Amino acid sequence: MQDYITQSIIEGIKLKEDLLNDRRMLADIESVGNLIVQTIRQGHKVLLCGNGGSAADAQHIAAELVGRFVTDRKGLPAIAMTTDTSILTAVSNDYGFDHIFERQTEALGMEGDMLIGLSTSGNSPNVERALQKARAMGLTTVGLLGRDGGRCKDLCDYSFIIRHPESARIQEVHITIGHILCGIVDNQLSSHE
Repeated sequence: MQDYITQSIIEGIKLKEDLLNDRRMLADIESVGNLIVQTIRQGHKVLLCGNGGSAADAQHIAAELVGRFVTDRKGLPAIAMTTDTSILTAVSNDYGFDHIFERQTEALGMEGDMLIGLSTSGNSPNVERALQKARAMGLTTVGLLGRDGGRCKDLCDYSFIIRHPESARIQEVHITIGHILCGIVDNQLSSHE
């Protein structure tokens, strides 16, 4: 068991070191953080979606924006499309599970908004459909993806692909990126605005 614990920590550290040494990804994180700020300043919002642990990460990031991350500031418009059980069950029942985020994107999104889709495989059909809808509607699309980025990577203006086979390790880096994005937002949208 100690070997498993040690190996899990080592893999997590290596993936974060890979992120730290990926200059392009670091630049893209800064760009997306700035785009979130621009999106909010222009009166738009951030939509987030994912399944399972990625649903929890979507909710986590939305909560940091609506509530606060570190700095006291006004609440910011972010919606995790993973939280309304009535919508999730109605759309799943009437249209199918693959449509739950697409339908919400259509209903809640508008040109100028941002959609962040989380998928450790990059192939979650409901995230893929949401990204397709968002793109067609003129939203900025961002993917927190895993493995090779899957089908979702080509639907994203910005893709953060964590190349690892295990969802848990991928999600650890996704939430690190999410926290960094929230920190960029905090730094630019403090209570002084």
